[in-house]
Amino acid sequence: MQQRHMQMIALAGTLGTGLFLGSGKAIVHSGPAGALIAYCLIGSVVWGMIQSLAEMMCYAPISGGYIHYAERWLHPSAGFALGWMQWYSGIISLPTEIVSASIIIGFWDIDPAIDDIPRSHLIAYITVLAVLCSLINYFGVRWFGEAEFVFAIIKILLILGLIIAGLVVDLGGGPDHKRIGFRYWKNPGSFAAYPVDGSVGKFAGWFTTLLQAAFSFGGVESLAMACAEVENPRANIRKAARLLFYRILFFYVCGILIVGMLVPYNDALLLNSTGDGAAASPFVIAFNRAGIKALPSIINAGVLSSAFSAADSGLYSTSRMLYGLALRGQAPRIFAKTLKNGLPIVALCVSTIFVALSYMSLSNGAQTVLNWLSNLTSIATFICWGTICVTFIRFKAGCEAHGISRKESKYFYNRFQPFPAYWAIFWCFVVVLFNGYQVFIKGMWDTSDFFIAYINIPIVIILFVGHWIFSGRKPFPKGSELDMYSNIPGPEVDVDLHPPTTKLGKFFRWLL
Repeated sequence: MQQRHMQMIALAGTLGTGLFLGSGKAIVHSGPAGALIAYCLIGSVVWGMIQSLAEMMCYAPISGGYIHYAERWLHPSAGFALGWMQWYSGIISLPTEIVSASIIIGFWDIDPAIDDIPRSHLIAYITVLAVLCSLINYFGVRWFGEAEFVFAIIKILLILGLIIAGLVVDLGGGPDHKRIGFRYWKNPGSFAAYPVDGSVGKFAGWFTTLLQAAFSFGGVESLAMACAEVENPRANIRKAARLLFYRILFFYVCGILIVGMLVPYNDALLLNSTGDGAAASPFVIAFNRAGIKALPSIINAGVLSSAFSAADSGLYSTSRMLYGLALRGQAPRIFAKTLKNGLPIVALCVSTIFVALSYMSLSNGAQTVLNWLSNLTSIATFICWGTICVTFIRFKAGCEAHGISRKESKYFYNRFQPFPAYWAIFWCFVVVLFNGYQVFIKGMWDTSDFFIAYINIPIVIILFVGHWIFSGRKPFPKGSELDMYSNIPGPEVDVDLHPPTTKLGKFFRWLL
């Protein structure tokens, strides 16, 4: 991949249904102020995690990304557990994204007789989307990069348009010329109570939105999976990491601020929404009321591209995870087989098989299982972020023990470290430990919800301990024992193969 691919993926790679549609759920659960605080907090956690990951990526831009770093600088069993946890999370999430995209297409294909998408049509949509998603990946990383580049442009234009149009409508520039301002922060209020009333409910609602906000950011760490397949990796990784701050500030924080201004948290349309299509978007609700009728189809098209992009990038990252595990002897060696162009064909084929789980959505019972499995894997994101930051702490210790000056790196160094890493670790721990808090509220116990919330913890422990036992019970290495040198690419990879030759090209190179 070239610089433009990496930068656009970094800028808009995780923009998707979590922001376009899920923002309405965030407002319902915590109110506009609660949602804004939650998104700002999780944005700071993601920034701290990326600052940690980017420094390791610039030091060692190698295949396997953060999974390899965990094995190399934390513990081999940690890399094994993290790699397999992320792989199973990814392959189970794949069919969910395909099904979501199919349902979104159904926005234009509702049969009035059944008030739903015809079954035969849904099968066709799933098949076409699954084939397209697979083909993009089989054509190689260049095609994947180009596809994600286009999707990123669509998503950026969509969120920019929504933020600007939302601000215009809020200030009275819509067809109805009604100025909204911050009236909904006063009535019904800036904080909502969920799932119980009172101050406890307001705090619980805010914590629930904390989880929703984190799900919106999920996948941003997958940038590390592409670091070995991009030109001039260290320079491009540095730019991608620095762009992330502006993406968090403008797209997520500004986006949720505008949403909180446009729609009250007790809006009946938000409360009754199923969350499946454009009707679930608070932007659509606000624009329809302002008399702008063309927006639902435009937003639905943008959300469709986001869902398909998520499936596309999910297949890419899961195949690279399996390939990286095989390279390090933590998966069968056959998964390390590649074509002449470097495509991990066997790992990609195995990961593609799980796209067929999308057809489970055609059965009501199986659809419940599919949703259950998807929810089951969501908390893996926080475990992953926390592990990345703990790995960075050990990486820092390794540099100090080997006399490597991180300050002298011409590519990436954050003078505030390790405090951003500790900040991210703390909140990841809090979210993992308390994400199932609702089942502990009097009268709200649900065994399946408890299982979904906490099953990932014993799974990771079993993977770690199992590998530790069968691999010789190795102790955690000291800083002086960490491998800081072998197979680290030298300056020969830090070459710009496509330097801009025109003023316009130089401008976009500066911009991105």
